[in-house]
Amino acid sequence: MNSTTVRRTALSIAVVAGLAGVAACGTSDSDKGGDKAAGKVTHVSPIAALRSAEKSTDKADSAEVRSTTSVGDIMSMTANGALTWGDGLKGNLTITYTGGQMAEMMKKAGTSSMEARYLPDAYYAHMSDAYAQQAGGGKHWIKYSYEDLAKLGGASGSYMKDQIQNATPNQSVKMLLASGDVKKVGEETVSGKHTTHYSGTVNVADLADKTSNLSADQLAALKKQLSQAGVTTDKVDLWIDDQDLLVKKSEKAETANGTMTNTTLYSDYGVKVTAVAPPAGDTKDFADMLKSGGGMTGGTGTTS
Repeated sequence: MNSTTVRRTALSIAVVAGLAGVAACGTSDSDKGGDKAAGKVTHVSPIAALRSAEKSTDKADSAEVRSTTSVGDIMSMTANGALTWGDGLKGNLTITYTGGQMAEMMKKAGTSSMEARYLPDAYYAHMSDAYAQQAGGGKHWIKYSYEDLAKLGGASGSYMKDQIQNATPNQSVKMLLASGDVKKVGEETVSGKHTTHYSGTVNVADLADKTSNLSADQLAALKKQLSQAGVTTDKVDLWIDDQDLLVKKSEKAETANGTMTNTTLYSDYGVKVTAVAPPAGDTKDFADMLKSGGGMTGGTGTTS
């Protein structure tokens, strides 16, 4: 695997792993719990229900997550693990590439899966022995600083940094609330729990305006990149249980690289989650890899 492929693989892994974490999170905010606690049945609007779910999910602090994601023929993958968001995003996900170009790239790197470890300022990807020898100087962990990703990815990098660092299951609920297009679909059983199903369509460019901390220039550049990537709308479906907790999220959007789909299941809210930085002696900083390997080509375009 040549140096260009190594760099492309590394940055693609960074973007995909980061977004996998983002996809695994969400919440909402309102109050419909009082009458329910008193044993009364109260009919609330979808907006009020989602706001209540935002508050409840946010307070839950942590959860186990299981997700599947696909983007055209670029990649399909699963992510399983647990995350906590009470004091910055932390947690661990095992990401397995099951198809597409990313799976082929990972196969060349010597593995089909990796561990992604999230901390408030960076996340770490654990790579195979073969990849460690070729790209990491024998070190197995690659550190992706969110600040470095923001610089490398331009507007999309800044947006990803913002979304990852603020990734909680409530982001999905906030996203649907920001859409202004929310409807109750019905009541369904998901993972053995009674849930209410809500659905809506989000204008992606408008969403960035409402949910990010980007500057006006960054937002303008991001909207241009989204337009070039062919992303305009994102259909979002949420399933909320009787404790106002998000149980399932599904997204579908059309991109220039094909249809993007994601389904994430949340369980065991409040689970204990521990995540610490890997040993420094077995960790390579991604920014240093780029400096030692020369210029960078490709990468972010594969996961736009």
